[in-house]
Amino acid sequence: MSNVYNTSSVLYLSGFNLSSEYAFPAFLFASLSYMIILFCNLTLILTIVLNKSLHQPMHLILVNLPINDLIGSSALFPQLINVLLTNSKIIQYSACVAQAFFIHIYAAGAVFILTAMAYDRYMAISQPLKYSAVMTNAHIMKLITLVWSACIILICVLFILLLRLRRCRSELTHSYCDNPSLLTLVCDDTTVNNIYGLFISALSQVVVVGMVFYTYLQILITCFRSKHSDTKAKALQTCATHLLVFLLLECLGLFTIISYRLQNISPHLRRFLGVSTLIFPPTLNPIIYGLKTKEIREKVIHFFRNKLLPL
Repeated sequence: MSNVYNTSSVLYLSGFNLSSEYAFPAFLFASLSYMIILFCNLTLILTIVLNKSLHQPMHLILVNLPINDLIGSSALFPQLINVLLTNSKIIQYSACVAQAFFIHIYAAGAVFILTAMAYDRYMAISQPLKYSAVMTNAHIMKLITLVWSACIILICVLFILLLRLRRCRSELTHSYCDNPSLLTLVCDDTTVNNIYGLFISALSQVVVVGMVFYTYLQILITCFRSKHSDTKAKALQTCATHLLVFLLLECLGLFTIISYRLQNISPHLRRFLGVSTLIFPPTLNPIIYGLKTKEIREKVIHFFRNKLLPL
């Protein structure tokens, strides 16, 4: 099989080797996690979209985060739940490529959107006099367009390079489809793919991490120079929570990337890190960025109190 090019449209997922006693608890956990992610992120999206008072620069950028989280979780969980429920370990190659594409869109989108949010907070706290003039609706739309365009272009090139290669294997050792696992199925030279993958990973990390830490450093400097204790405390709390989510995503993402390049690492650890990247951030983001934001929290409470629990 390893020496003959394989044109089969079906792939075998060998990463799912749960015994029957663990399959059902895993199914319940995956289903519950997906329902929580759907509920929290859809609530945040609808709250921002339906309330004109929240159509401000910060919230217009923020709404892209739950949209991106839904893309990533919806690329993973329906297929994962189906495998756990039916014990079917096969997936169509086209479905696998689609899943991998949207998972990579999610990964790229998460860091770029968080960077845009850090820039918005930097302008609001460090450059308050220029904020209204700079962060106009037109500027916000350009920023959002730039974020999504960069994600789509970078990931499209990644998968164009992948799809040009011929496959000679059909067994995936990962629990879901992504670019590194799909590369293990080909027998052609993958040097160009590896170079491009490392290039966009390094470039995005340098640009994103550099911008985020620069903006938050400037915010912290502004906070410590401020004479208003309330403003300082609110800004520091905002920075701390935003930076916590960013560092969580960065650590999970980097560990996952590194795990593919270490031969002696446990495959169970690799799978756990990969799935964690698609569970924890989409669950925590709407809570940290939504419910901890006073304006959004008040709108959510008002909606549930007056629409779902009328007196």
